[in-house]
Amino acid sequence: MIDMNIGIIGGTDGLGKTIITYLNNDFNVAISGRDHQKGRKVASDYNVEYVESNVDLATNSDVLIISVPINFTGDVIKEVASYMKDGSLLVDVTSIKEEPTKIMSEVLPPNVEFIPTHPIFGPRTVDLDNQIIVLTPTKKGKWYDKVYNYLKNRNMEVIETTAEKHDFMMSIVQVLTHFSFICTASAMEKLKVNISETEKFESPIYNLMIDMIARIVSQNPYLTYFIQTMNNNGQNIRNTFAEAVNELKDAINDNDEEKFVEIANRATENMGDIKAALGRSDKAIKSLNEEFVLLNNLIGCEVGLKNIYSDKVHVGILETITKDTIVLRIGNKLENVKLSNMEVLSHEELYEWMLMNYDYLEQVITCKFNSDVNLDVILEIINNVENIISISITDCSEDLELKEDIIVTFKIITLYSEAIVKVENILTGIGGSIVKI
Repeated sequence: MIDMNIGIIGGTDGLGKTIITYLNNDFNVAISGRDHQKGRKVASDYNVEYVESNVDLATNSDVLIISVPINFTGDVIKEVASYMKDGSLLVDVTSIKEEPTKIMSEVLPPNVEFIPTHPIFGPRTVDLDNQIIVLTPTKKGKWYDKVYNYLKNRNMEVIETTAEKHDFMMSIVQVLTHFSFICTASAMEKLKVNISETEKFESPIYNLMIDMIARIVSQNPYLTYFIQTMNNNGQNIRNTFAEAVNELKDAINDNDEEKFVEIANRATENMGDIKAALGRSDKAIKSLNEEFVLLNNLIGCEVGLKNIYSDKVHVGILETITKDTIVLRIGNKLENVKLSNMEVLSHEELYEWMLMNYDYLEQVITCKFNSDVNLDVILEIINNVENIISISITDCSEDLELKEDIIVTFKIITLYSEAIVKVENILTGIGGSIVKI
């Protein structure tokens, strides 16, 4: 734990709440939010401090992170600017950079550093490895290298650029893609398309596309709206998209085959490395089916499934699997879980979970052997039996009746009684005889 106070304004929802999980193991974290009741609950759940006042949070923070909706970011910067500690750092995490940068440069005292940032991932992201974060500093002070190195040490990909270039790139990455996806979803709604019914006829590409569109349109529509309207490049992007739609529509409606092919070829040439794109999409398509195939082969076996959102683990016998649902038998009950929400635990991960959550079974086995038996080899063999946690020898003595024999007592700790049966079979299979006491 680094003795540094980090405040997160807007730490009760969305990305702000996710940031808590990235930082609270390393720093002293406090949060603020509009809904104090929710804020206190989030703080309790994440074991951080809740502060009702943004100003009070700013006063006590070495680093203050502003993670509020884009349309409120400027107002919050102005609210806390004069209350920042001398030598502290202000960071915003909005998806536009020109406007927050301008406001911070105008209202912050000269002894307060600021780094405009944009994490290129959403609140559903649980791991920072290989995630992209953009920094758009106007100047680099004492904090910059500390922040940069911390992010790199978390295995993040850090991009340094200007606020202007960032916002243009985001006009393509966000404004254009969001706009086109919402237009597609809106067209489907106008056509009264039943998405569930189309899935019966879907190709793998359509499947991926629908999932991506659903991911975008399910976001907070107010956030999506402000991403569109507050990016200075937005209007030009949307107008250009509309021109492209009309141009392609007219070519098809006019039966102009040459024009259509010309448009398609120009667009393809501009897509860059097509082979790499095909490779990535092939992997994505393959991954859609891999998990289903894996689970289908495990029907009748014990499996562990972890919810990718809550981290709750479900362990049971896999009864059936469909495209959408997995049925597990847990004890005497059947439990249905959504396939899309689950990841399959590996054998090692499942075993580790069992060690943490199951009660151990301890068993003593006494066995008679010839005195020249190699006990070290026996221990090594039994240690490799599945679900054996440990084995030890608690007693070894000479057989009083047959002096050439020894009687050995083993203490075995395992997860399942079936493992005890396997151990007994091994002991008798190598020449031992079980002594009933």
